[in-house]
Amino acid sequence: MTASAPATVREGHHAPVTSHLQDSHDQIVAEVAAQMRERAGRRESVHVDKGGVHHFVPLPGDRRFGGRPVDVSRLNRVLAIDPSTRCCVAEPGVTFGALVRATLAHGLIPTVVPELEGITAGGAVAGCAVESMSWRYGGFHDSCTEYELVSGAGEVLTVSREREPQLFHMIHGSYGTLAILTRLCFELVPAKRYVRLEYRRFSTIATFEAELRARIAAGAYPFIDAIAHGPDELVLCLGQFADTAPYTSNYRWLDIFYKSTRTRSEDYLTTEDYCFRYDTECHWLTRTVPPLEWKPVRFAVGKLFLGSTNLIRWSERLEPLLRLKKRPDVVVDVFVPSRRLRDFFAWYTRGLAFYPLWLVPYRIAEPYPWIAPAHAARFDDDLFIDCAVYGKPNNDPAIDWSQALEDKTYELGGIKTLISRNHHTREKFWQIYDQQRYDAAKSRLDPNAVFPSLYEKFHRT
Repeated sequence: MTASAPATVREGHHAPVTSHLQDSHDQIVAEVAAQMRERAGRRESVHVDKGGVHHFVPLPGDRRFGGRPVDVSRLNRVLAIDPSTRCCVAEPGVTFGALVRATLAHGLIPTVVPELEGITAGGAVAGCAVESMSWRYGGFHDSCTEYELVSGAGEVLTVSREREPQLFHMIHGSYGTLAILTRLCFELVPAKRYVRLEYRRFSTIATFEAELRARIAAGAYPFIDAIAHGPDELVLCLGQFADTAPYTSNYRWLDIFYKSTRTRSEDYLTTEDYCFRYDTECHWLTRTVPPLEWKPVRFAVGKLFLGSTNLIRWSERLEPLLRLKKRPDVVVDVFVPSRRLRDFFAWYTRGLAFYPLWLVPYRIAEPYPWIAPAHAARFDDDLFIDCAVYGKPNNDPAIDWSQALEDKTYELGGIKTLISRNHHTREKFWQIYDQQRYDAAKSRLDPNAVFPSLYEKFHRT
C-alpha cells in the first residue's frame, strides 16, 4: 500500500508504485477504456458510476446521472505514499476517510481534506473541495500534480502541469463531463496526532473580518474557518497541530461539534476527528430532522442515521418526498471575493438570514482557466470566502432563495458550485464559464460527446 513496503517498485511520476498494484491498476483502467471505446463507437451517452454515495445535493427528478453507467468502482485504492517527497498516488474512488488514515500513518495529510469522510479524491478534483487549510493551499486540486485520464474515445492519457497543462487545469470543475479520472498524484503536508482548537467570538462582521485577515497574515494557525451562529455571533475557529492533548472531545455520536463552538473557548481533537468534525451532522443538516439532535435518539439509533454517508443514503431513499416540496431546501457553497464579504453579509442578514453559516477563507493563486476572463476580471481579489448555506427552507412563495443567492453571488463578482440547484440561462452560464476553453477540452477529450456537456448536466432543459 505504501512505497516503503515492497522491494520491487515501478517508478511513477512521483511516489513509486509497487509492480503488483500498478499491474492491477493498469488492468482495471484497460477495462474502463474498453468500455468507453464501445460506448463511443455506438455514440451512447454515459455517466461515471463510482459506486457508493455521491455528494451532489439531492434534487427531485434528478437527471444528472442519465446515460449508461461506466463502472469505475474498483479504482478506490491508495497506490503509493512517499514520505520523503511528501507525495501520494491514489485512485479516484479512495475516500478521504481512508486516505487520511493512510497518510497519517506517515505523519502526513493532504493539503486540503474535505469535511465529509465519504468524499472521494476524484470527486474533490472534479468538483470544488475546500476546507480550513484552503486560506493557504486553495482547493484540493491545487495540490495535484498529475492526472491519468480515460477520454470519451477510450484513450488513456496522462496530463500534468507540464504535459498538456491546459487539459490538466480544465479537469478541475468539469464534474465528469470531459473524461474519467483514473489516477492522481498530489502533495502532502506534515501532520501531528492532535489538533488544538481556539475559538474567538465577534459581534460584528467588521471586527470579525479584521481578525480573520490578521490571523491569515500572521500565518501561525494552519487551520482557519468560521461559523456565524447569528448576525451578531460570529466564531472564528483557529486550529494548530499538537503533539499531546490533555483530553480529546468526540463528536462522532452523542455530542454535536457545531454547537460546541458556541460554548467552548478551546478544544482538542485527534487529527482524524478534526478533519471530519462536521461529518456526523453533515454540517448541521440533522437539524432538518430535530430528533436526530436529541441525545436519547442519538444513543438509540445514531449509528444507523448519523454521518454523512448515512444521511445521504436516507435522503436518496426519501427522494419521492422531496417531490412534494415546492422547492428543495437551499444547500450550496458560494464563493465571494473577500473584499465584498461585508456587502454579502449585510444582504444575507437582511434577507436569507439562515444560521449557522459556514465561512471558509479560500485562496485562488490565479483564476482557473474554466472561468471566463471577463468574469475573472471582476474578482479583483485572490482571497475568497466560501459562504456555505446548508438547509435553508425555501418555501417562501414570494422568493426563491436559491436563485436570489446565486444572483447576489454573481452581482458581487463571485462564483458558486454547481452541485445543487442552478438557475443560469445558457447565455448567462457562458458569461461565467469559459466556453471557448471548455469546448476545446471537450473536443480533445470527448469528441463523440458521450459525456453530457457542463451546461446540460446541471440545468433542466
